[in-house]
Amino acid sequence: MTRKIYLVIFMIGFAFAGIQAQDNNAFENGNVVSDELTKDPEQNAKWRMGQANYSAKPKDAWELGVHLGHFFIDGDVDRTLPGGYGMGLHLRKAVHYVFSLRADFFYGQATGLDPQPWGHKSKIGANGIGGGLVESTFDDYNINSGETNGEWFPSHKTRYMYGALQGVLNIGNILFHKDRNKWNWYITLGAGFSNHVAKLDLLDANGDPYTNLRQQIGWTSDKFDTKSGRSDIKSAISDLYDGEYETEGYKKKGIFRLGDETNIHVVFTGSMGVSRRISKRFNIGIEHQVMLTDNDYLDGIKFRTADDQTNNADIGHYTNIRLAFNLGSMDNKTEPLYWLNPLDATFNDIAELKQRPVLDLTDEDGDGIIDMLDQELGSPAGCAVDTRGVTLDSDNDGLSDCKDKETFSPAGYEIDSEGVAIVPAALSENDVNRIVDAKTAAMSSTITSMANRTDCGKWFLPMVHFDSDKYSIKPEYYGHLHHVANVMQMCPSTCVSAVGHTDLRNGNDYNRVLSYNRAKAAVDYLVTNYGIDRSRFNLMYGGEEAPLSVTGNASNLMNRRVEFRVCNAGDNDMGRPEGPNAGSGGSRSGSTYSGNKNSGY
Repeated sequence: MTRKIYLVIFMIGFAFAGIQAQDNNAFENGNVVSDELTKDPEQNAKWRMGQANYSAKPKDAWELGVHLGHFFIDGDVDRTLPGGYGMGLHLRKAVHYVFSLRADFFYGQATGLDPQPWGHKSKIGANGIGGGLVESTFDDYNINSGETNGEWFPSHKTRYMYGALQGVLNIGNILFHKDRNKWNWYITLGAGFSNHVAKLDLLDANGDPYTNLRQQIGWTSDKFDTKSGRSDIKSAISDLYDGEYETEGYKKKGIFRLGDETNIHVVFTGSMGVSRRISKRFNIGIEHQVMLTDNDYLDGIKFRTADDQTNNADIGHYTNIRLAFNLGSMDNKTEPLYWLNPLDATFNDIAELKQRPVLDLTDEDGDGIIDMLDQELGSPAGCAVDTRGVTLDSDNDGLSDCKDKETFSPAGYEIDSEGVAIVPAALSENDVNRIVDAKTAAMSSTITSMANRTDCGKWFLPMVHFDSDKYSIKPEYYGHLHHVANVMQMCPSTCVSAVGHTDLRNGNDYNRVLSYNRAKAAVDYLVTNYGIDRSRFNLMYGGEEAPLSVTGNASNLMNRRVEFRVCNAGDNDMGRPEGPNAGSGGSRSGSTYSGNKNSGY
């Protein structure tokens, strides 16, 4: 019987392992809990963005387990080891990371055989006191009725079962040096109701009491005092008894019963165990449990002798293996909370903050452009620069404006060392014709050949930045977009790529959608307000994958951007990526911009 039960449990465990092997997702690779796996996704999203103090509680799975092990009763009758078996089921649900509740159901059988004889109450010893077989169940051993010497070596088989609700306390998942533990230590305390049926091998095959047992097995006190002697005594008793447990043991009177036969006792359980995580779906553990109840008849007998009327209740012991399986789909639930480290997200955020670059506002040349963005670090003091930090030369005569005494020199003339055009004092007819021809040619070229400008691919195009988790165009960047529009109007055949980016916070799926939304908002602004054809843009996104290259530390503001550039050979228009809705937009009053939060979704 026991061998068959172990085989069934093994097959169940093998099936559990097979199921969990087929059910893997990204959660296996870490403790990252996405918004969708929490009970309040909106709160969790705000927490990730620093807008809420606490994360939402994960939606964790229930645990279903089966258990099998060795069960014995520690009572008045000497236990047999191995004494029996036990099996059962449990259902467990985490209340929080440390405490969980477990409904446990148990069925077991245990046997016992005592190596010393017990006397009937009618058998008077040297002290004048009778034996401990005081209950009416043992009246067949009354020495005043029939052929008996009033002695019996107790032998019982007890069937025991209970149902209990247990609190489980574990601390193995509160870790300070890694994301998860493979082992979990726990203790349990619980209460419930139990039932038992004790059967006694009290009579022989003819239904008569056993007689002269002490003499038939050669019992002596010297033999009883040694381990090997007690083993020999038990072996001799087993050979003598018929092995039929035909007599039901005595039941305590006046207790709660279901009907008149089924006794019910309140049972208190306590256990300690350790479990080993095999995967996010399956774990295995070993546990020892004791069962305490106000019942001294689990072995069918209460008193060893008439003068040894102790009130020590019999105690059940159950050492078992537990195979546990997490229920439900791991796509919408996490593992039970007692396998997750509640400190993991906190430590990850701390590590990210330590690695995150900090904005360096150093501007050594004092031109208003910080060094991390300045393309001309040694700009002369007092000279105006463009958005790249490069000194301005408005008339392209090779002399910067701050040194040019004629900022806009007339075209067609050489300049002197101070940037002033060298114009003859008196103009001849040829000079006039030459100037008119040069101006006419320049205007004609501008009007009819804008698409053929040789410098259309050399323009510097600025970038725009965004608030955290937003994709609205900020008013301070309208001028930047106006500059992009001017370039595209002067170069009508030029293609421009708008590439969105984010900072390093949040998951990459979220960040790709947010960077797409930012690039789309910038392109829509230019198309709507400047009439530029949408086909001239490549809308692209990079998420968090291309932070600005910096020395030292840079802030998240630098990375929350849309960059504009003349289209490269490998650029292409990209559609919205897969992922959740990301960021928030909104409308801005005025004629310059009106954005739709849901555009592009």
